[in-house]
Amino acid sequence: MEHADRLPNAFPWRTATVVVGVVAAVELVALIGIGATRLAAPLRAHAKAAAVQVHHAAASQPVRHVAAVPTHPLRLRSALSVLVLNGNGINGAAGAEAGTLQTLGYGAARSEDAPRHDYARSMVLYVPGYDTEARRLARDAGVRMVAPLDGIRRASLKGSTLVVVLGGS
Repeated sequence: MEHADRLPNAFPWRTATVVVGVVAAVELVALIGIGATRLAAPLRAHAKAAAVQVHHAAASQPVRHVAAVPTHPLRLRSALSVLVLNGNGINGAAGAEAGTLQTLGYGAARSEDAPRHDYARSMVLYVPGYDTEARRLARDAGVRMVAPLDGIRRASLKGSTLVVVLGGS
């Protein structure tokens, strides 16, 4: 009968198993890295070729030139007629604002009472074609709201192209 020789010291099986497992894991990571670089090279070349084709296709198409929207130069302040409406109910507010606008160079600035006196915010209203001048007037008067003229008949404007409605703020 054959007998195994006894080892003088106990063999460290657990330590050996852990070392072999770590070596195997490192080899696995290395193989995955090599495989990824091998697979990525043809994909990268294909992506570059596709990008060059798209660039050449886009370059061969004719370029469309869009005409700019014709703009008119801003009209002089002295050529504008402004109607200031008192919409906050404070006596003399519209007259004072009309005077301020005339000192800024605006032409005929008239003041009247608005149909209502409960406007929360001041605003600048304009007739069609005067939107850029209305924005300039709003900047000059410190008003943040600018809108096209709505709800006021042209006859009640008395020839004005811009309207400032004074509100609570």
